[in-house]
Amino acid sequence: MEINYDNIMVIGFDADDTLWVNETYFREAEATFCELLSPYETPNKIDQELFKNEIANLPLYGYGIKAFVLSMVETALELSNNSVSNETMEKILQIGKDMLEKPVELLDGVETVLETLSKKYRLILATKGDLLDQERKLEKSGLTKYFHHIEVLSDKKEPNYSKLLSHLDIKPEAFLMIGNSLKSDILPLVNLNAHAIHVPFHTTWAHEQVKASETNGKMYKTVSTLREVLPLLKC
Repeated sequence: MEINYDNIMVIGFDADDTLWVNETYFREAEATFCELLSPYETPNKIDQELFKNEIANLPLYGYGIKAFVLSMVETALELSNNSVSNETMEKILQIGKDMLEKPVELLDGVETVLETLSKKYRLILATKGDLLDQERKLEKSGLTKYFHHIEVLSDKKEPNYSKLLSHLDIKPEAFLMIGNSLKSDILPLVNLNAHAIHVPFHTTWAHEQVKASETNGKMYKTVSTLREVLPLLKC
């Protein structure tokens, strides 16, 4: 079924893995972490325990690199039975610092798309994660000038979006969200009767994956690259 975007007035963009590379750095960090803990467990077991701690810690720490580092520290202590060396702990902390200092690598076509759409629509950035880190990445990206509003959410569920739209006085039917995560960027908006366009990234955190049954009957568009959004919006 064809989706009509004629009534769209405001477009929201996710940040991580929609505008710039992010998840790739987490996968690299996990590989380094597994190497550090190789004396204690297999890589598969280390990955499983780290993910388990990340999910358990979400209500306490939220999302982002700092939360990830705390979960790595906890996992290292558990798997080593509290015998992990100070040197290894220092290396774990350094993993996090290295991640925070990564350059911001824009994905293909991002600035062209934002510049084009900003001439016709009001653009907002709606992301989640650590506030300081997201502000840092946005500043490094050089994209701030395209957004009328920037919101760093504690989570990206229906109540979070509903509150944001209400605060900005945006009607759901006039709002379009563009992002890489079905769970965080697409399905919550579709359920609020807003519009959404899915731009998949090649790597997705397990926590963001959804079952095929969860997307059945949901009205949204999937494109291969951000550039494909422009013809859909007749830009």
